[in-house]
Amino acid sequence: MTTPFIIGVAGGSGSGKTTVTRKVLETIGAEMAAVIVQDDYYRDQSHLSFEQRLATNYDHPHAFDWPLLIEHIDELRCGHAIEMPSYDFTNHTRAERTVTIQPAPVIVIEGLFPLYDAALREMMSLKIFVDTDADVRFIRRLKRDIAERGRTTDSVIEQYLATVRPMHNQFIEPTKRFADVILPHGANDPAVDIITTKVASLIA
Repeated sequence: MTTPFIIGVAGGSGSGKTTVTRKVLETIGAEMAAVIVQDDYYRDQSHLSFEQRLATNYDHPHAFDWPLLIEHIDELRCGHAIEMPSYDFTNHTRAERTVTIQPAPVIVIEGLFPLYDAALREMMSLKIFVDTDADVRFIRRLKRDIAERGRTTDSVIEQYLATVRPMHNQFIEPTKRFADVILPHGANDPAVDIITTKVASLIA
């Protein structure tokens, strides 16, 4: 393939997007795919105080560095390696280290908003929305944020009620209409198997 096959995997926090991405990699081989995690493209906030960073609405599309994300996808499409940023969720700003991502036949863009931006959607060969019940998403988010991001139960609940739930309803859920494939009940095996088999056949 001369042009990479670009897959957008969107859905709410805790919906199972990472599971879908992992199964794609297991099917085609990790060396065949470049994975772009949209969470690492939160805007740099090193110029703000820690208190100001805490006040950021991380569930709003404006929290992301869209120009850099689109630039990096363009670079990968042209066969150039990129230095993907990484985000420090404890200090709420971009980390100093970057991750080198090599171009590959398949590019997977995983996150809350891959289907939100029209320019990004235009680059995609396949648009997926992982649709999971809200209670399941909340439980998964709670466990993850406590275990991986040093959060307290109260802070996770407060953020969920203040921004996560309303932003999901306002911005994430509506992008479902742009999807080519909607996975009901999250990353269910039959649906994911169909997708991964199709992708594998295209790059064989």
